[in-house]
Amino acid sequence: MKTGPDIARIAALIGDPARANILTALMSGKALTATELAAEAGVTAQTASAHLARLEAGGLVTQTRQGRHRYTRLASDEVAHLIEALMGIAAGAGHLRTRPGPRDPALRRARVCYNHLAGDMGTRMYDSLRARGFLQQDDTTLTLTDSGHRFITSLGLDPDHLPSPRTAMCRDCLDWSERRAHLAGRLGRGLLAHIEALGWAHRVPGTRIVRFTPKGDTAFNAAFPTP
Repeated sequence: MKTGPDIARIAALIGDPARANILTALMSGKALTATELAAEAGVTAQTASAHLARLEAGGLVTQTRQGRHRYTRLASDEVAHLIEALMGIAAGAGHLRTRPGPRDPALRRARVCYNHLAGDMGTRMYDSLRARGFLQQDDTTLTLTDSGHRFITSLGLDPDHLPSPRTAMCRDCLDWSERRAHLAGRLGRGLLAHIEALGWAHRVPGTRIVRFTPKGDTAFNAAFPTP
């Protein structure tokens, strides 16, 4: 018998179309009910509950009860990175959904990847930070430099007091639509929250789209100029 991690089990869990749709819906970073996820998956609520039980047993989602409802979210940042990476592989191989809609260009421009900014705006921000030496890549480790710390502080965000201290400060995440990296980790999460708090952008309800205002576009371009 072979030893080591059982990747076949995880692949089988993700490989079911209904469960794949559930996991994709949870990439919004929000906790959703079984009823909401059933609609995303195109199955009955009872079937969705069975899928959620299997995903929870596999360590891909967590469920918490609040009042009459049970809410589901992705189990960790690592699961979100896995789903985003699979999206990139699928897109690169030409395995795309057959019903593209008007939201596709908006998703490609700016969207939430679990808890950080993705799409064209996300990769532009990452490239700008790297080009100015604010982020430094050493082998597989991405770090915020001293000059980067000063820059982030100048934006009004304190890198030393970001939530989730056990999570890496900086982490690159492969963007499925741009096929390049965007910024994840505590800093990526903090920057998206800060952008929203400044009123530069807001999330479109019921979607993963992040929509920038005209003033937000101008401010973003000034803060993160194209290299």
